[in-house]
Amino acid sequence: MPDDEIVLTQAKYQELEKELLRLQTTERRVIAERISTARSLGDLRENFDYHDAKRQQGLLESKIINLKRILDRGRIVAYEVGNDVVQLGSHVKVHDEEFDEDIEYQIVGVMEADPATDKISNTSPVGKALLGHKVGEKVEVQTPAGVAIYEIIELS
Repeated sequence: MPDDEIVLTQAKYQELEKELLRLQTTERRVIAERISTARSLGDLRENFDYHDAKRQQGLLESKIINLKRILDRGRIVAYEVGNDVVQLGSHVKVHDEEFDEDIEYQIVGVMEADPATDKISNTSPVGKALLGHKVGEKVEVQTPAGVAIYEIIELS
């Protein structure tokens, strides 16, 4: 997968499209109204409301450009379940040999990664290490604390 490609589920792609539309319509209109109101107050050189609204407009336009880039580079993938190798979308249970504990992850694209809910990116060190491996295999993962060894014990 090319480095500049962004992997998205259909649901995430649609969520980003919806967000882009909201920013381009509703949010742009709100900021335009703020700028208009601030202009009506007179001298713009010392008009905090005007300068703040212009700053917010710049931030909004940056968000819009960023979302457009993500959607342009995004590749929609259907997560396949039931394969015998770890792939995008897989739910993986691994055994951490050093800490003698089991950990569960779901391998997802970067845009959907959320370590707090055990969704790790396919580009993260753990995600990269697990991809392509099967139940029973051990993988080494380079972490900031050193090398961790995980044994894949379950895959769905």
